[in-house]
Amino acid sequence: MAEKAVQLDGRVEDFLRGGPKKLFIGGEFVESISGKTFETVNPATGKVITSVYEADKEDVNRAVEAAEKAFYGEWRKVTPSERGKMMWRLADLLEEHLEPLAQLEALDNGKPISHARAADLPLSIDHFRYYAGWATKISGEVIDSSTGKDMLAYTRREPVGVVGQIIPWNFPILMLAWKMGAALATGNVIIFKSAEQTPLSALYLADLVKQAGFPDGVVNMLSGYGETAGNAMVQHPRIRKIAFTGSTEVGKLIQQQSTGNLKRLSLELGGKSPNIIFSDADLSKAIPGAMMGIFFNQGQACSAGSRLYVHKKVYDKVMAEIVSRTSKMRQGIGLDELTEIGPLVSEEQFKRVTRYLEAGHQAGAEALIGGQPLDRSGYFIPPTIFADVNNEMSITQEEIFGPVLSAMPFDDEDDLTDIIRQANDTEYGLAAGIWTTDVRKAHKVAHAIEAGTVWVNDYNALDAAIPFGGYKQSGYGREMGSYALDLYTQVKSVWVNLE
Repeated sequence: MAEKAVQLDGRVEDFLRGGPKKLFIGGEFVESISGKTFETVNPATGKVITSVYEADKEDVNRAVEAAEKAFYGEWRKVTPSERGKMMWRLADLLEEHLEPLAQLEALDNGKPISHARAADLPLSIDHFRYYAGWATKISGEVIDSSTGKDMLAYTRREPVGVVGQIIPWNFPILMLAWKMGAALATGNVIIFKSAEQTPLSALYLADLVKQAGFPDGVVNMLSGYGETAGNAMVQHPRIRKIAFTGSTEVGKLIQQQSTGNLKRLSLELGGKSPNIIFSDADLSKAIPGAMMGIFFNQGQACSAGSRLYVHKKVYDKVMAEIVSRTSKMRQGIGLDELTEIGPLVSEEQFKRVTRYLEAGHQAGAEALIGGQPLDRSGYFIPPTIFADVNNEMSITQEEIFGPVLSAMPFDDEDDLTDIIRQANDTEYGLAAGIWTTDVRKAHKVAHAIEAGTVWVNDYNALDAAIPFGGYKQSGYGREMGSYALDLYTQVKSVWVNLE
């Protein structure tokens, strides 16, 4: 079937028209101080969409100045109720601009536009609304002291101040919402750096931030590279906290770079998540759930269920059905309404995943489907399922970040020790899936798996009220829910002698 791209929304055409897209600093769209730009590419074609001004150290300095001016000035005068209303207005504007933002996600990232419309944008909108409600509920407590004096002792939760936020390219608008929601609700000001592969959504949203009425300098949007702009943010002494989502390798570098200034960190890093199908599972749910776990967003998700363990009683049946269904998936450009799986985000990522395909073949794994890049323009890797694998292979131990599944049968489900050991046999601990109709087994395995999120008879469910984050090499700190408020507040104790 021929691909047919959606007609670009006029607002997208207007946004892309003209010269390079500018940075957003102090409430204004400005060129980078160096004047340098870089190109952003459509991964479905390999062709340039537009160019973007490249932020560097001096632009970070300029953004910090603007953020501090807002934090110690007009933003402090904004009441919690007004803060919440601004966030709600931003959510309303996101809803009004859902289509152009979804198209930019499909164009710049390559993800299927149907997924952006149904998942990325609605979840982002809900996230801002959820934290808009928290703006008026940031509170401390009164504590009885045992000093023997007549004392009033209480605590206050106060904002950290200037916070830096650095996101990856796999969910540009959703990761932005995850980072900004709690930070704004708690009264912080933000220096935000988008991924260099996908800068367009954030710059489009910057204008919506302005329309929502946030004071100049509260939100600053930078486009640039991690080695320059990102590094400058991490090392800047007046950026008091960094929130980072990305690879474990880069997370470790950020931790090292921030030691000299005692910067607060929260790190949501990589994963190699196990997805376990027991023999008593409802396969009508488990099979599509396993496919969702690995093929959603082209496998470019830190929580991807890339290690599939299936009990030997149902292994052949499950694998035959997954292969059959996978063969019918429609792969194409993100802007095609019927696309189910799009291209990888960049040539670099395409080469990375291709190397893992080669490593799988060399290690003796059997590709039940896929296994080779597609011979077409763009960065397309077909959905790939490897069998005859073990936990020692690189394709089962290392995060591939592509549509590549390693499937393994397991034997004993009366004694759960071995399958739990296999599930935990990884340096990562971000997420896991369990498929069973035995509620006791589900809870026992869920409690034993070393992961920040465990889904039972589901995969990739998300809600703004429910925390998300990792164990082990998958990072620390929790985003979403009330837990994220801890990332952006500091506690002050106040003593008042009443004698």
